[in-house]
Amino acid sequence: MYLITIEGGDGSGKGVATKVVSEVLSKEFSFTSVEATGEPRREHPLGRLAIDAVRRQTMTPEQEAGLFAADRVDHSHGWILPRLEEGRAVVSERNIHSSLVYQGVVGGLGVDRVAHMNSAALVPDLCIWVDCDPEVALKRIKTGSLRALTEKEEYFETTELQQRIRRGYTSLLSGELEMPTPFDMGAVIGPVLNEGTEAEFRRALISRIRKFVHSRPAPLNVDTEVVERHLLRRLLHASKGQTTLIGLGVEQTLTKEGWLDGRAPWKTLKEAQNEHDAALERVSEDARVDVPKSILSHSMSAICGTLALMPSADVAELRRALGPVRAVSERHTQRLVKFLHERTDWVHKHRALLGRDAPRSQLKERYRTAGTLVLAIWPLREAISKWIAVNPDTHLRFAMGQIVRSGRHPAAVRDTLERIALLGCGIEGASNPAGASGLVSWWQGKTV
Repeated sequence: MYLITIEGGDGSGKGVATKVVSEVLSKEFSFTSVEATGEPRREHPLGRLAIDAVRRQTMTPEQEAGLFAADRVDHSHGWILPRLEEGRAVVSERNIHSSLVYQGVVGGLGVDRVAHMNSAALVPDLCIWVDCDPEVALKRIKTGSLRALTEKEEYFETTELQQRIRRGYTSLLSGELEMPTPFDMGAVIGPVLNEGTEAEFRRALISRIRKFVHSRPAPLNVDTEVVERHLLRRLLHASKGQTTLIGLGVEQTLTKEGWLDGRAPWKTLKEAQNEHDAALERVSEDARVDVPKSILSHSMSAICGTLALMPSADVAELRRALGPVRAVSERHTQRLVKFLHERTDWVHKHRALLGRDAPRSQLKERYRTAGTLVLAIWPLREAISKWIAVNPDTHLRFAMGQIVRSGRHPAAVRDTLERIALLGCGIEGASNPAGASGLVSWWQGKTV
């Protein structure tokens, strides 16, 4: 879902940074996977053409920049974008900012010209700027482990060139130069100084990448609903034909037909919220810590909705299934699942009869309706929550009609209809709602 790039001069530590960032994203967050890559691509014909042009020095700076741009655009749309749409994070060692510095600033083409040549490429969601004194970098390359892994020493023929490259990054990424459109939309973190120990460097990188992901920025290159629908399809496919354990018996998992169990969506939501309110009333204030009051909150909707499409899951499996859009922190996931198991009748928890596997949680059948519903109306959760707050004495069945008629949420209405088409309308024998008026009728329990 996010394209994260690692930038800096030769020998500054980009390779180490790429590895560290990839590890943190894999271990701590809910991306479907984390893919590491780099530019120019040595394994691709376009990337090799760009590398050879630099080595042979037979082309003009503009021709060289054109080859790098061709490799980048192909890489962006042929390799990176499909992975972002699947909910993956991509960490790239070098990307557009390298061209802006090497060809635009140092090469003299100008950043606007280079940006124009790359305008069809993806925009990095985050650029992590790694900085290191060229003298320190050269010493590491000559005496350290980098020497065995790279041929970077050839790029350090003159310290003056490396100083120009460093000044170019400083000018561009510190804001001294105006970042050209469209690459001014992404975030830049740094400089992250790499002149001390590797442990210090790792700590600085980990702190910054955690802060970025926890802030939940909207991705620049993909629509989150595209990501979500991909992940929902995957969940539905994985659960198809599987079974759930109910006591000592086995029952089929939720199917698309009739999952509303004969109730109108508004009524299902109201009943679920009433049960949640009652559960909160039965426990002390201390036991309510980290437990949202509304089932339309991000964490409640994400966890209950995701469990509704899974036979059962331990916390690690649940967080992987949440994906980056529905992501909830590990600590919060554990606390909320524990509350739902111990303080409500929603979740059943069990361990495998053999082995030491982590306990598995299963949303009980009667609550899968509410869980599936909150996934279906996910794009409109905030609008519905605000309507409830503003209209506490108005019947919930009127919420959808008033939200639709307000005309303030056309994209969310469209996305909700797309989700219902994927999950099914929940009314056996009925057609999926068509258009905004169909969504209102569905919300009120009217079949078509």
